[in-house]
Amino acid sequence: MARRVAIVGAGQTHHKSHRLDVNGREMINEAVMRALADSEITITDIDAIIIGNMDHFESINYVDTWSVEGSGGVMKPIMKVTTGGTTGTSVAIAAYYHVASGLFDRVLAIGWEKNSESDTTAAIVTCSDPVWDRFSYSGAIPSLATEASAYMEQYGATQEDAARVAVRDRTHALNNPYAQMYNRPITIQDVMESSMLAYPIKLLDVCPRTDGACAVVFAAEGIAEKMIPRPAWIKSTAVRHTTTWFGDVDYDTGMLSLQRAAREAYEKAGIKNPAEDFDVAELYLPYSYAGLKWIEALGFCGPGEGPAFVGEGNTDMGGIIPMNPSGGVISTNCIGATALLRVAEAAIQIMGKGEKRQVPDVKTALATGFGGCWWSDVVILTGDKP
Repeated sequence: MARRVAIVGAGQTHHKSHRLDVNGREMINEAVMRALADSEITITDIDAIIIGNMDHFESINYVDTWSVEGSGGVMKPIMKVTTGGTTGTSVAIAAYYHVASGLFDRVLAIGWEKNSESDTTAAIVTCSDPVWDRFSYSGAIPSLATEASAYMEQYGATQEDAARVAVRDRTHALNNPYAQMYNRPITIQDVMESSMLAYPIKLLDVCPRTDGACAVVFAAEGIAEKMIPRPAWIKSTAVRHTTTWFGDVDYDTGMLSLQRAAREAYEKAGIKNPAEDFDVAELYLPYSYAGLKWIEALGFCGPGEGPAFVGEGNTDMGGIIPMNPSGGVISTNCIGATALLRVAEAAIQIMGKGEKRQVPDVKTALATGFGGCWWSDVVILTGDKP
C-alpha cells in the first residue's frame, strides 16, 4: 500500500513580466528558500528533487543539472519533468509518487519559467500539423479562439460572460502580493475594449507572460504531522493526455481530458457533488472562456450552464465555490510553475496561510493543470489524513 503524503510548505517568487535582477538559477533559489523556510527545514533535509519548466522555450539543455546551484540539488537525486502547461502538476504528482512509493521521505517539487528570455511561439507551433493546421493554428491563441467560438455557437455564451471570469480572477489577485497583476484591477468594459487577438479572444481575456518560480515540499506520513500543525494531504490525483495536434480536438464534446481526469480523481476521493464537496478550487484557466466551459467539465454545473453559474457570483470569494483566490493564471503565468502554483495555492488554503486571499474553513481543495493539446491533471487535497 502506498504511503500517505502531505504538502508541508510552499514558496514562490514575486511574479513579474521581467525579472532583470536575477538569472534563472537565482529566481529558482528564491522560491526554494521560501518553501524550505515555510516547512521549517533546510535543504539537507530534502531527499530528492523534481524540477520542471518548458526548457525548450529558454533553449536550456538538461535543466535538472543546469539548475542545481539554485535548486539545491547538488549530489541529490533529481528528475526533470516537462509536459507543457501541465508541467507544474506533473512535477507535483511525480513528487507525490516519489514519497508515496517509500523511496524518499521529503521531496522538493520546483516549477519555473523566465518567459522574458524565451520563445514560446516557435515551440507551441509544433502542436499544429505542418500540412493541415499550421496555416491557421500558429500558436495557442488560435486554438483557444476556435474552442471559444464553438462554445459560444453551441450554448449562446457571450463575450461579456467570459469577461466576468477575467474580472473575477484579476479582482482576486488584488489580495495576492505575489501575483504579476497585483494592484491592477479591470472591469468588463476594459475587457471588451481591449485589443482583439483572434475572435472572440481579446488581450484581457488571456494570461500574461511571467517570470517566476514556485517550490513545494512533500513529506511522508509520520513525518509531515511533526513538521507543521496542519499539513495538506494529497487525497487523489489523475492525469489524462488526449490528442497530439490542435486540429484533432473535437470542440463540441466538452473538455474531454478534464472530464475523465476529474471522474477518476473524484471517485478516488469520494467526491459526489463538486460545488458542495470542495471548499475552494485553484483552476488552470489560461483564458476567460475556459472559466465557463471547463468548470462544466469539472462538474460544477451542467453543459452550457457556466455563464449563469459564474454570473450569479457562485465562484467569487464568499460564493458557493470560490475559484482562484490567488488570481489564477490570468493574473500570473510562469508556464513551468503555473500548474504547480495551483497545487501550492490549494495547499496554502488547506494550511490556512492564505492571509488576505484565505477562504474560511477550507477542508477540501481542488487544483488542476492544463497543457499540450487539451491535456489535464487533477489534484485533490484535504486537511484530514486520507
